[in-house]
Amino acid sequence: MDRYEGLREFVAARGAALSRTAFLLCGDHAAAQDLAQEALVKTARHWNRVKDGNPEAYVRKVMVNHHLSWWRRRGRHEHTMAVPPAPLAEDETGPVADRLAMRAALAGLPPRQRAVIVLRYFEDLSERDTAVTLGVTVGTVKRQSSNALANLRKILPDRANLMEPVL
Repeated sequence: MDRYEGLREFVAARGAALSRTAFLLCGDHAAAQDLAQEALVKTARHWNRVKDGNPEAYVRKVMVNHHLSWWRRRGRHEHTMAVPPAPLAEDETGPVADRLAMRAALAGLPPRQRAVIVLRYFEDLSERDTAVTLGVTVGTVKRQSSNALANLRKILPDRANLMEPVL
């Protein structure tokens, strides 16, 4: 029996969604590719144990933990708030400007708040599943979510309609 039986199929089926999650966590395509690759390598090491459970949740948890560890090593003081683009006149570029503004706003959140927003609203996880993925309590998820949404409203005061994901 192959040690990695089903891993290739899992990556083919869920790789794009996992890459999107990595990008939303990092805000940078190159860093997201590295993050997703690292998470899949770690998952492959434990594939026999992971494959019968929820491998996608496992990979997401590895990505979040790895990203937060990287952020801690890099130093918390290097975090800067992103400045959203100026509002554009209504035309065909509106949805693109909305996506860019939301990406900039996400980049302006502290990593834990960003992780909660990505898992809750972009990955559509429940508060409980988000708490399990992050290894925190449901109350912490609620608090982080509330703080993150308040920060997003401060970063994007004239774009309240963007509080729903538009990526």
